Amino acid sequence: MQDFNYHTHTYRCGHADMSMSDEEYVKMFIEYGFKKIAFTDHVPFMNKIDFRNNMRMDYSMKDEYYKSIKTLKEKYKILIDIEVGFEFEYVPSEEEYLKQLKKETDKMILGQHFVCDDDGSNFKIIGYSSNSSEDVLRYAYLVKEAMEKGLVDIVAHPDLFMLSSERFGETEQRATRIICESAVKYGVPLEINLTRIAMFLVKESKKIAYPCKEFWKIASEYHVKVVYGVDAHFRNQISSYKECVEYCSSYLGEEIISNLVFCDKNL
Repeated sequence: MQDFNYHTHTYRCGHADMSMSDEEYVKMFIEYGFKKIAFTDHVPFMNKIDFRNNMRMDYSMKDEYYKSIKTLKEKYKILIDIEVGFEFEYVPSEEEYLKQLKKETDKMILGQHFVCDDDGSNFKIIGYSSNSSEDVLRYAYLVKEAMEKGLVDIVAHPDLFMLSSERFGETEQRATRIICESAVKYGVPLEINLTRIAMFLVKESKKIAYPCKEFWKIASEYHVKVVYGVDAHFRNQISSYKECVEYCSSYLGEEIISNLVFCDKNL
């Protein structure tokens, strides 16, 4: 069982448990047997691109966030290894800023929640509305470009586009292959995200949009490197981790799981 998690949020993003401190996350991960974690809260942008409320920390919170995680890293160093970073969306006009963040942090995970033009205009959310074939392919090419630029340590929920897709058709297959081919070429692990499984198990969701069996069947053909991601926003996601992994393995099936290359904590 994987004993590390590199996808952990905090109250600063505005849509996680507002009553849960950074230290409480650390204590829970220790309680449930984790040996290493990375806080990767939703990236603050210097330039306003995402105008939705409660989607990411404000830029003014960045230094305090670093300080908090650094303090916890020192305090709990005997019990758990703690890193800091961000979950970010790749926007070409923000490339230099993202490069700077990568220098400042331990982990940068790509969670491409929206697509847009190179300058950040023509903003469209991925997964929560009906996305066109062009949007799905734009998503895949942005993920690919971010890997090419050397910005990415892990691609979070690479199959996120299946939230708004009723079928896994030709466009979805093409997007999957673009992402998998790039992941292999640049040695970047893809994340099997456990959020929707956790929601399904407590009946908050009627279906598991991702992990998508069809996506991971193709990924298994490439023998891509993978990690599990708790995507922790709430306590129950940590406490149900083992159950989620076990269900996920059964859901995807042995044929797929056995052909994926699971990373250790040093990935």
